Amino acid sequence: MPKEIVILRLGHRPQRDKRITTHVGLTARAFGAKGMLLASEDQKLADNIADVSTRWGGNFYVENNVSWKAEINKWKDAGGKVCHLSMYGINLPDAVPEIKECEKLMVVVGAEKVPFEIYEMADWNVAVGNQPHSEVAAVAVTLDRIAETDHLRDEFEGGELTIVPEKCGKKVIDNR
Repeated sequence: MPKEIVILRLGHRPQRDKRITTHVGLTARAFGAKGMLLASEDQKLADNIADVSTRWGGNFYVENNVSWKAEINKWKDAGGKVCHLSMYGINLPDAVPEIKECEKLMVVVGAEKVPFEIYEMADWNVAVGNQPHSEVAAVAVTLDRIAETDHLRDEFEGGELTIVPEKCGKKVIDNR
């Protein structure tokens, strides 16, 4: 599994996509990504996701209003690989072995129409299924498939709150 994974979120429209983009970030955090680069202006969304890390632990970050092209070029110049999640790429199971070999992985997830240049810049254009589906599901399935560990059991350090698994009911420890 790549040692460093970041999500690049393209085409976020604040009035329309805020819940989906928030869920892309939260899912990425829960499944082992280090951060999310938001190629749009939405400081409130970035702050909300950062607040989750404060309350629940971990070091997940969000960089707001980045240039997607500059970020991809910078990532690739540093030896990273780029995986664009799309309905039109190769099937995820066929790409997983090769993706697992890279050290640094940027996962690109679009909202509105993705510029064709992304398809050309990506090392992999990957289809998570061959039907329309949610970006959130695509991120979750992709990160789960390339993981070497079970992120569903991850514990995040440094949070103000900790969930204790319970068969019935819910238990949260306040660490403040």
